[in-house]
Amino acid sequence: MKIVLFSLLVCDVVCSPAPSSNTGMVANAVLEDPEFTDVIENITVPAGRNVKLACSVKNLGSYKVAWMHFEQSAILTVHNHVITRNPRISVTHDKHDKHKTWFLHITNVQEEDKGRYMCQINTVTAKTQFGYLHVVVPPNIDDSVSSSDVIVREGANVTLRCKATGSPPPSIKWKRDDNTKIAITRNNSVVLEWEGDALTLSRVSRYDMGAYLCIATNGVPPSVSKRIKVSVDFPPMLWTPHQLVGVPVGFNTTIECNIEAHPTSLNYWTRENDQMIHDSQKYKTETIPGNPSYKAVMRLHIADVQHSDYGVYKCIAKNPRGETDGSIRLYSSSPPTTIPPSTTESITTTVTATRVYETPFGLSTMTVNLFDKGTQYQSDVNKLNRSEQKSRGAKPDRDRSVDETADASGGSPTATVRWIPLVCTLVAAVLIPLLQ
Repeated sequence: MKIVLFSLLVCDVVCSPAPSSNTGMVANAVLEDPEFTDVIENITVPAGRNVKLACSVKNLGSYKVAWMHFEQSAILTVHNHVITRNPRISVTHDKHDKHKTWFLHITNVQEEDKGRYMCQINTVTAKTQFGYLHVVVPPNIDDSVSSSDVIVREGANVTLRCKATGSPPPSIKWKRDDNTKIAITRNNSVVLEWEGDALTLSRVSRYDMGAYLCIATNGVPPSVSKRIKVSVDFPPMLWTPHQLVGVPVGFNTTIECNIEAHPTSLNYWTRENDQMIHDSQKYKTETIPGNPSYKAVMRLHIADVQHSDYGVYKCIAKNPRGETDGSIRLYSSSPPTTIPPSTTESITTTVTATRVYETPFGLSTMTVNLFDKGTQYQSDVNKLNRSEQKSRGAKPDRDRSVDETADASGGSPTATVRWIPLVCTLVAAVLIPLLQ
């Protein structure tokens, strides 16, 4: 019925009676029916491009060629005339070609242009052939029906949705912006990617916080993505690495508290009287952001600690979801016994000295460990040797000898001193009566 109606319309538009003088020529031309000399190629084209469909005919004679969009039942062109009101459609033909070719031009192809195109010759029984125009469209995410950034309480459920259009229909996959895994609670699994236009996160925790990417692909470049940020709110949580901190008088110290909170908490320090501590020469406060963003470290620097500075300090964190605090006690401790390192590099060594002295019962030995910096110790030993040599002179004493040998590893020397000092004589004088 479409073909019959189309043939009638073509005749009404373009057919006209031939002059009587040419009747014989027309009769002779009708004897050879027009024929198609080639098929119409199927074409696939991305939206926005231009396309040209070709219909080649021989022995056309006085017949006419027309183009029609079959699915839309729309006549587009007849002979050299454009019938449709679509400004993107035009028609041309190659007069010099042995087989005349009629071209249908479509500029800025749209998705609605896809479908079967029919080329028809208006013979008594219309001759037709078809070609298919397939229009591919890159994916496009429809923001009106897709999720935007969302804020959810910790422990609640949230579903992210992503809808995309395109031809062929695009597929949707989800991944986290930082490439960490997605926790799928309903099947107790963690995955790097999730396929589907909906992503459901059950019993959301702070570890689910971050940006999620909805990526739409259909094989037609470019792929598109939408970034959806999931924020998880929870009250502050706080803990202290050290609840007791010992500091000697006159020293500087730093105490700290670790925080997790979202939204970001208001952080401050107080003393035992709940008075807020402000920055001064004595105190300096700072909050160091962590990673992930809901983590932070609170620090309080205290300079030149005095007795009045000892006591309990509180770190306090507040946000719209709640508040919490932690306590740290600062107490007095003894100064360190080790000598703090100087600006000049030196090596701290342990020197073992063995002293042998005479008693009424024979020789006894006493071993002591001396701790000091190597450079200072060497200096003291040299002074000791020089003073003893000065007091005794250069004459060697058979009751006293000093033998210094170096350790095999190149360490500090071991000094073995054999002597009978006055102190040992006094000790012997005391021990002999006791032993008798």
